[in-house]
Amino acid sequence: MNLSQYISALRSDPSFMNNVACWKELPARQARYEDFPGEIDERIVGVLRTRGIRQLYSHQRQAVDAALRGEDIVVVTPTASGKTMCYNLPVLNEILKNPESRALYLFPTKALSADQAAELYELIDLVGADVKCYTYDGDTPASARAAIRQAGHVVVTNPDMLHSGILPHHTKWVKLFENLKYIVIDEIHAYRGVFGGNLANVLRRLLRICEFYGAHPQFICCSATIRNPDELTRLIIGRTPTLIDDNGAPCGKRHVVFYNPPVVNKQLGIRKGSIGETRRIAEGFLRNGIQSIVFARSRLTVEVLVRYLKDVTRDPLGDAGRVRGYRGGYLPTLRREIERQLRAGQITTVVSTNALELGIDIGQLDVCIICGYPGTIASTWQQAGRAGRRNSESLLIVVGNSGPLDQYMMNHPEYFFGQSPEQALVNPDNLYILLNHVKCAAYELPFKVGEQFGNVDSTEELLDYLADQHLLLRGGDRYHWMAEEFPQAGISLRSACDQNYVIIDITNPKHHLVIGEMDRFTVPMLLHQYAIYMHEGRQYQVEELDFDDKKAYVRAVDVDYYTDADLSTSMKVLDVFDDGEAGPLQRYRGEVMVSSMVRLFKKIKFDTHENLGWGPVTLPELEMQTTACWWTIPEQIEALYEKDQLQDAMVGLSYLLQSIAPLNLMCSPKDISVSYHVKDPFTGRPTLYLYDCIQGGIGLSDRVYEMERTLFEEALERLNECPCENGCPSCVGAAVANDGKHVLRDLLMRILGKTTG
Repeated sequence: MNLSQYISALRSDPSFMNNVACWKELPARQARYEDFPGEIDERIVGVLRTRGIRQLYSHQRQAVDAALRGEDIVVVTPTASGKTMCYNLPVLNEILKNPESRALYLFPTKALSADQAAELYELIDLVGADVKCYTYDGDTPASARAAIRQAGHVVVTNPDMLHSGILPHHTKWVKLFENLKYIVIDEIHAYRGVFGGNLANVLRRLLRICEFYGAHPQFICCSATIRNPDELTRLIIGRTPTLIDDNGAPCGKRHVVFYNPPVVNKQLGIRKGSIGETRRIAEGFLRNGIQSIVFARSRLTVEVLVRYLKDVTRDPLGDAGRVRGYRGGYLPTLRREIERQLRAGQITTVVSTNALELGIDIGQLDVCIICGYPGTIASTWQQAGRAGRRNSESLLIVVGNSGPLDQYMMNHPEYFFGQSPEQALVNPDNLYILLNHVKCAAYELPFKVGEQFGNVDSTEELLDYLADQHLLLRGGDRYHWMAEEFPQAGISLRSACDQNYVIIDITNPKHHLVIGEMDRFTVPMLLHQYAIYMHEGRQYQVEELDFDDKKAYVRAVDVDYYTDADLSTSMKVLDVFDDGEAGPLQRYRGEVMVSSMVRLFKKIKFDTHENLGWGPVTLPELEMQTTACWWTIPEQIEALYEKDQLQDAMVGLSYLLQSIAPLNLMCSPKDISVSYHVKDPFTGRPTLYLYDCIQGGIGLSDRVYEMERTLFEEALERLNECPCENGCPSCVGAAVANDGKHVLRDLLMRILGKTTG
């Protein structure tokens, strides 16, 4: 049965249609073509024609024209619209015209680097020109690195390697920096928040080195659909780009289905589990040989679904290779193997976290099933774009769960289709981030007096501060690096912990095998002793977790349950730096300790999902010392509300501040967290906390403290602008009681000293 026939079968199946909250058909779109520009080398055009590409899509032609005119550009079109051609054509054309020219390609992940480099290799091969294209990352052998520095026309890397492996050693890369013509940044929407701020400063350092060597490169950037691509690109590259967003690529007809599982408990509003419903829906496509991708939010959900779907397809020898999982923690060789099999059509169903959300080429898939709303409209469309990549008819099914946000989307699909995707935010001039990169830049090249770095009033003040710290030495009109340390080593661009744990299979006592890895903060949840660790649907019991040596020893088992752990988070104030008034509120700024600890795990039976018991987890607490600001509500305001009313209002206010603060701070929502206590142990009053989600803090909460009541004014404005009656995801979230919006409005007006009705 093909996809069209299966869609017709679903439409006539009452057991499916009774739970469909919305079925929307998005019509097919015809391609708009334009001829190749006359300036493109005939060898390239000839090769493309032999591959069936006789014309460019209109947006590709616009992008190539703008690049050939010397403009910085950002191309914003959906997945599978041929964005790669927008940079490969001008880059290869320039190198054929001038063999001394160089290009630098930046991708956010190694997988994407490998994927896009392979496409460029193929094109170069067919052209038959002597153009060297190399990937330079942590996996590049030391023996190959010298050759890449000297001979690489196109160097494909990631921001982390550029930051720590290329810029500090620029004297070994003279060929690249003297002749750099193009800097390509793909998936620029992935660089938001702290990661984006760090990348912007890495690029400032890169351009500073290019200027030293006499090069003036252009930028070619590509992005998925976000609300502010030109603004984000301008902040990251430091220049105003030409925006190209008129998509000329064709698109097949797309069906978008919101599926709301049936209610099993009307009183509590509990529905059938989204995992079980996703499994049942995915099984249908699997049995009919229709290629599909299933997205799940967590690694555990991915592995549970892989196990279920593998059971459907096992042959007499136990092989179930038509179903594969894909997530962080799989070794790179395994991920590359899965990507190859997807492209070759050897896999019918792949279950993935958002690791496959970026534009890695995984071939032609027909169906995308999302288990639980991903949380943002942009992410939903990005995941949906993985199906129908070759202009064929495709189907997206979003399976809701009982959570309030999912239920809001199921009941208000017009919100999803009517809203534009979210903004991507970045603040490259955050003082903490900027200061780190000024140190790196000074290590790479001395600063001249009066030289500007970033958009701060005076770089000289920062340089003098570093000189006072004995990191720089001022000699004449220059500041020289004088410390022994290597500043790049202490800066993680992603603010992610690099202490990964390796997972070792000890089933065969004679041959221990590393099967995966996991980051430090996930380990207590999934790799505690006696946990059932799942890998590609296979079960392993954790025999021992060596927390200090960062190793987990696992043994293959076959049991009918999996485990899930409970994580509890707490926060305590360590120090108060400042306090003051914000109207009737008291505000504070200080240092806090955020502690997270796994105390117990549950054994959950496959199929029925019943609880089979629990066990204790004895692992150390994970602690993060960071900065925060907080506000306390005075007694005279607290006394006006019932306890439940105040709790609902504080839930809604936390939700509002979590969405408003990143807009003011120009950071990613993941960079901060807002929490509340109806009675806080430290203040003894109803208290709202906003803290930096980065070890040590990066000054975000300090800026919020200085805003006094600005965020509360914007919260009231957002509340009044929202047309909903009782609250929705656009204002207070979907987790407040019926009068929560009205109580919150009343509370905000009292906080701001406005008259209440």
